[in-house]
Amino acid sequence: MPRAKRGFKSKRSHKKVLKQARGYFGARSRLIRTAMEAVDHALQYAYVGRKLKKRDFRGLWQTRVQAGARAGGTSYSRMIGGLKKHNVELNRKMLAELALNHPEDFSVLVNMTRGAQ
Repeated sequence: MPRAKRGFKSKRSHKKVLKQARGYFGARSRLIRTAMEAVDHALQYAYVGRKLKKRDFRGLWQTRVQAGARAGGTSYSRMIGGLKKHNVELNRKMLAELALNHPEDFSVLVNMTRGAQ
């Protein structure tokens, strides 16, 4: 009975890693050890990047809402406070969408919150 040398399983896992490392520079796309390191780091950066993306977009939405609020004669914090007083449950993403693409509807919200102060 021949001994098992696990050649198939290791080749399969190496191919999987090298496929993920396609497009990397030099040995990082060709040699299994460096490719594994590069792929591991890339996956870590991708995970962190998904969290940073959420943070960046929230900041963008806040900036857009603030610009719309300033155009309406109030500040961002006063507007958000006024919306909370009026129980308006629009998140910042939707408020930014209104401020950017539907300024007349956004101005209605701004005027409503200016009266709450």
